[in-house]
Amino acid sequence: MTAKKKNIPSIWSDPDDAPELTDEDFARGVWAIGEKVVSRDAAQKTIKKALRGRPPGTGQKKSTTVRFDNDILDAFKSTGKGWQSRMNSALRDWLKEHRP
Repeated sequence: MTAKKKNIPSIWSDPDDAPELTDEDFARGVWAIGEKVVSRDAAQKTIKKALRGRPPGTGQKKSTTVRFDNDILDAFKSTGKGWQSRMNSALRDWLKEHRP
């Protein structure tokens, strides 16, 4: 069928026409994380924790440049994800045995 439909005006409202939200409107609101209702403070703490990017470290590690033989690096890398932590543990174990 090729009959033309009548033009029907769309129901659209300009967002600028929306009423301003008041403190009373926010007071009636409910803070929730998923389906769980929480206090305002708990919600705001959760929001702060959920920031993007790399999580903060403990501040106990220092970035440095060290050169290792290829076979040593290959051996640790071949153990998969977390190889740097395992290398750190191996060095720590060595220090326990050899530190005066």
